[in-house]
Amino acid sequence: MANNDIFKYCGALHIHTNKSDGSGDLKEIIKSAKKANLSWIVITDHNYIDNVEGFIDGIYVIKGQEVSPKSENHYLVMGTNKLYSPYDDLQSNIDKIRQDGGFGFAAHPDESDKRRNNAKPIKWLDKNITPDGIEIWNWFSAWADNYDSRNFLNVVYSYLFRNKLVNKPNPETIKWWDELNNKSEKIVPAIFGVDAHALLIKKYLLPVKIFPYEFCFKTLVNEICLKEPLSKDFNKAKNQILNALKCANNIMINKQISQKSPNIYISNNEGVFTAGEKVKLDSNTYLNISLPKSAKIFVIKDGLEYNNTVGNALKIQLSIKGKYRIEIIYKDEGYIYTNPIVVE
Repeated sequence: MANNDIFKYCGALHIHTNKSDGSGDLKEIIKSAKKANLSWIVITDHNYIDNVEGFIDGIYVIKGQEVSPKSENHYLVMGTNKLYSPYDDLQSNIDKIRQDGGFGFAAHPDESDKRRNNAKPIKWLDKNITPDGIEIWNWFSAWADNYDSRNFLNVVYSYLFRNKLVNKPNPETIKWWDELNNKSEKIVPAIFGVDAHALLIKKYLLPVKIFPYEFCFKTLVNEICLKEPLSKDFNKAKNQILNALKCANNIMINKQISQKSPNIYISNNEGVFTAGEKVKLDSNTYLNISLPKSAKIFVIKDGLEYNNTVGNALKIQLSIKGKYRIEIIYKDEGYIYTNPIVVE
């Protein structure tokens, strides 16, 4: 970074309105985002791109789309206003999106085949087709993987203790993400997704809305790290947010554990560097971590565990080049995952 200032803004991704299979309109979603103390949201309706965007009621609202074939290879697309057909070849769509200046993330790539309910998994079928990035943890998908609909008591438990069903990212997804980063000189970015629908169940005496938008927005968020504050001009701010996601300048946080922000960065003689950046190795290169809560801290280098400790802080000197990312686990629950920082 040019200076030591890091400007942080929390937002949510993978959101559905009533233009596809969500229950709420944009007004309800924006109100919920504001109550959840978010700064920005990205709307990704299925095969739909005509949502309104702008700086609305204090929230930066950006439109994207979820290119959604019927049963596989869903792709969260941002940075382009063109609509892409779910019936086209996946690789062709990825290429067209890049040509149009957009980018995308493989959505819920490893949903479980062992579900105890009627929701069929939607997976990324061919891991040889490389997306621009990966949604490494999807709240609704993780819940659905563990939701047991076989009897009434299981249904009640799955709703009342829903957070217990969402534990950590799928290890297969993390493995794929690391493999892609090990193959590439660039950083392959990751995001958390809420997959918010605010599903409305109408078969009971009174309609029941499960997982309202505000609840979802207090679960898995993405905290972008910027070199300067978000612009008051919407188009400039939109570019700042999307560029941060495209370049992996985000830390992924499970806000169910703490609403407070962590501090995670690498420092050297030139300054302070955060997720998605490159830093030159020198005699004063340190990894610095400060957390709101004591937790298990794992330092991952090139996909392998490099260091671990338990506590709310860590400072270690780095002497080996590589891609460093952080996993933080609180009471056996996934808490914080960072995109890599490249030490070169």
